[in-house]
Amino acid sequence: MRAILLLNMGAPRNLDEVSLFLKNMFNDKNIITVKSDLLRKFIATAITVARSRSAKENYAHLGGISPLVKETDSLVEKLSKRYPKDLVLPIMRYTPPFARDEIKFLKAKGVDEVVLLPLYPHYSTTTTKSSLEDFYESAKELGFEAKVREVKPFYRDRGYNEALIERIEEALCPQRDDPKEIDLIFSAHSLPMKIVEAGDPYQKQVEEHTSILQGLLEERGLFFGAYHLAYQSKLGPVEWLEPSLSDKLAKIKSKKALIVPLSFCLDNSETELELDIEYRIEAKGLGYEYYKVAKAPNSSHKMVEALSGLIG
Repeated sequence: MRAILLLNMGAPRNLDEVSLFLKNMFNDKNIITVKSDLLRKFIATAITVARSRSAKENYAHLGGISPLVKETDSLVEKLSKRYPKDLVLPIMRYTPPFARDEIKFLKAKGVDEVVLLPLYPHYSTTTTKSSLEDFYESAKELGFEAKVREVKPFYRDRGYNEALIERIEEALCPQRDDPKEIDLIFSAHSLPMKIVEAGDPYQKQVEEHTSILQGLLEERGLFFGAYHLAYQSKLGPVEWLEPSLSDKLAKIKSKKALIVPLSFCLDNSETELELDIEYRIEAKGLGYEYYKVAKAPNSSHKMVEALSGLIG
């Protein structure tokens, strides 16, 4: 029997899981890259204590559950219909369902073949590597042996990019929106520069991806006033990838922006809260007369088709 495992970072299903999410994320050696486990644990505890209250308030604003959870469940359901003979399961990095528990289930079902599909279009040690390591370490501990195939980063995949472009087109109103008057901003999750300088390929892949998407958009006859790349979600006093989305918004003269989440296959708190609410308020304060955020591909028909092509 084959299992198709969708790997992502996870997110709280309820407010009680918010602290668990933060604790597990900041205890990840790929996120907090200090050598000492004890120091990492101390840092993770301090960040969790400092951020839990505001994070719970944010998730409460979203209905007490992350959009990522609902979108993951929807994608699993649609792929399960596409692959009725296979097990399609999510594995989340920082919240249930964890790799360890799902692997126990796979063993009980007699699964002997696994497709690992990290739901990150670009490779980063903080996302793809972390999720894959988590699976392999858990599998080794539990004595789970199966033929494993990994789906590689798919930011170059035509089908996936068509799913992204469909979302860009959906965000535009044909009767009112003239793309030539709008600046398109690709917004990617930021990374600390020390991680990039250590060899993480994420930045290069993100930059290449923006060029690919611009070319595909123009093939479709969609010409925006200008194209930009900016980074969001930085945390702490260390140096992060630039320019920040705040800095980019401050410099755009048209005061019209369509934001395209670039790092996310599925909508989550960083798209629906950070981009669509917090940055909207910031844009309004800067005098923006037009500010829209495109949806992530989620479980759209084109997205399911694209992933099916990658799964095989």
